[in-house]
Amino acid sequence: MLNEREIESCYLGQFIPVHYHHNMLMDQNRMHGFKSAIDYAVRPGMKVLELGGGTGVLSCFAAAKADKVWCVEFNPDMVKEARKMLALNANGEKVEVVHADAFEYLPPEPVDVVICEMIHVGMLREKQVEVIESFKRRYLARFGGPLPLFVPEAVIMAVQPMQQEYDFEGFYAPIVQFQETTAIHPGVLELAPPSVYSIIDFTQPNDGLFGFDGKFVVERSGTLNALRFVTKNILAVVPERSSTIDWLNHYMCLPLPQAMAVKAGDVLQVSFQYRAGGSIPSLEASMNVQLIHDVSMQPATHGAVYA
Repeated sequence: MLNEREIESCYLGQFIPVHYHHNMLMDQNRMHGFKSAIDYAVRPGMKVLELGGGTGVLSCFAAAKADKVWCVEFNPDMVKEARKMLALNANGEKVEVVHADAFEYLPPEPVDVVICEMIHVGMLREKQVEVIESFKRRYLARFGGPLPLFVPEAVIMAVQPMQQEYDFEGFYAPIVQFQETTAIHPGVLELAPPSVYSIIDFTQPNDGLFGFDGKFVVERSGTLNALRFVTKNILAVVPERSSTIDWLNHYMCLPLPQAMAVKAGDVLQVSFQYRAGGSIPSLEASMNVQLIHDVSMQPATHGAVYA
């Protein structure tokens, strides 16, 4: 019989089905970014901890240089999968797959790097923020400072007003849509540039409450019927190159309850609030969009006419 926390974990992140993890392996954008960041962050001889290891692929990347890697996974099916996969790969013997709850586990000794990829668009559904905050408190209490380096190091989240196509072969269905960031999506119109609403630095305390209350100036006329959420993960900061190694999640487009026609020059007031790890419906329920400046209602101005 599962307790309440375990039931929530099954729904929100620590029991993601095996085939989802297989899809993650096939996501070249994700895989290349993490491999590059881990190769940069992990130095020979380091100790590494991964929280929420899945198939063990990120732990395997770390084991290429690290002396020891602890790979923590809560789902017993994934524990078996990770052990099987790691046994097929070079340096897999340096990874210890631990069947444990990421909210409770601490390594037997201090580590240099912590990898954690429990990331959903907008930091919804999965428990990245809560797991990292819990880990930092428990780690400092047992080992003292400094904290290890985190991969990802930070997350930047933004929102954007959109015109979104909801016609499916004549069937109208305003649904949540996840879109590849590199693909062209017919019927999708960006009405204004995205605006950043939160930056998470995992080395700093994070309360896990995110919100936005800001304005957009419409740049393209169209029908406002959705908000697009953008999540950019800063996997590693590379100061010697003044650059970062990033991973951009798929875009998430959430339909608005009511569509409205907007024109270039209109001003929109957009607001929402949600907690990290919360459900998508909890964010949808908080979304509010108002037209606060209608350009067509403003008096026309005429330039001076000279004879």
